[in-house]
Amino acid sequence: MSRFPRALLAIGTASVAAFALVACGDDAGSDSDSSGACTEGDGMTVGTILPQTGSLAYLGPPEFAGVDLAIEEINEFGGVLDNCVKVLHEDSGDTSTDIASQAADALISQGVDVVIGAASSGVSFQFIDKLYEEGIVQISPANTSPDFTTYERGDYYFRTAPSDILQGRVMADTLIADGHEKIAILALQDAYGTGLAASIEANLTEFGGEVVLTTIYDPNAAEFSAEVSELAAADADAVVLITFNEIVNLGPALAEGGLSSQDIPWYFVDGNLADYTADFPEGFLVGTKGTFPGADPTPIRERLLDINPDLKDFTYASESYDATALAALAAIAGGSFDSDTIKDNLIDVSSGGTKCTGFTECATLLAEDSSADIDYEGYSGPIEFSPEGDVTAATIGIYEYLADNTYQNLEYRFGDLNG
Repeated sequence: MSRFPRALLAIGTASVAAFALVACGDDAGSDSDSSGACTEGDGMTVGTILPQTGSLAYLGPPEFAGVDLAIEEINEFGGVLDNCVKVLHEDSGDTSTDIASQAADALISQGVDVVIGAASSGVSFQFIDKLYEEGIVQISPANTSPDFTTYERGDYYFRTAPSDILQGRVMADTLIADGHEKIAILALQDAYGTGLAASIEANLTEFGGEVVLTTIYDPNAAEFSAEVSELAAADADAVVLITFNEIVNLGPALAEGGLSSQDIPWYFVDGNLADYTADFPEGFLVGTKGTFPGADPTPIRERLLDINPDLKDFTYASESYDATALAALAAIAGGSFDSDTIKDNLIDVSSGGTKCTGFTECATLLAEDSSADIDYEGYSGPIEFSPEGDVTAATIGIYEYLADNTYQNLEYRFGDLNG
């Protein structure tokens, strides 16, 4: 199934040791039978390039858990085409390293059929061309940069997280609803940061607000005095902080400059919406709001905790599960787990047929009728891929920080990216 052409962007680079997981049924290693056991051997191989280190390392545990939960469920059902699915995990690092590029090389050499990752948009641009040249499907559970929609070499690229066109719209609407009209934006310098900043500004202007300052900063900077000075002089009535983990340094710098979350309202985004109980003193973030793509994780939370009992954040876990489940379903629907078959069936299994939720329910329909047309409904939302590999509708959650520097959900907003 061909995809629309895309406009070219620049790319950059980033790996670490991999480990394999095969979670087969009770009779793993035997021939597939009615018990649902799968056969170990030359089956489908899923690779991941997700953060174990770097500025987004906090996103790694829920994303790995989402992938591993899907692998466990797939193999308990009977695998893909009766063969157990194997997963190879690699580190993505961040944009300051060459880890992801090396990780892609390692997975390519091991013959993976699909890659789940990366979390960071900037990191995905470090290896998207390599996977394109090898004809390997890439499904990111967390990339939100609008640049992927028109990327020229993106025929094998899909994502289960929505473009920041939607998050920018919800953030702008939240700012206006909260009574803010003069907004400052501090954004890290990469495809994600600049893309989300542009989306927020465009939507805010449309809604009647004004962006009085947009500062794009180096996320690897040792200090942020220049950014603090610019914000202090901007006469803004709220600031949107589009950061990754560097917020643990930028936040205190703003507070020391008289721009704490109590002096000027702070708004976070998915790149920094995390548990900061170990990073900031009590009350440091109280009242700070943030947006994050994704539906309520409650339906899948306990199963994720079975995979990793230490999970505190569930950010992009559902999207990671959905990405893995969809790849397996596309292979089953196409009758082969080679990457081209997966690519050619991802759109079909995500739209237009009998609605089903999660891997097992959808795989059961395919098992009952090999010609069945399914419409996968994900735990992250109703996934329906566009020809460009984007989800066409999604949910954005709005959150608020409590005194202990954890956050709670205020509401979920569903939006159509085509409207």
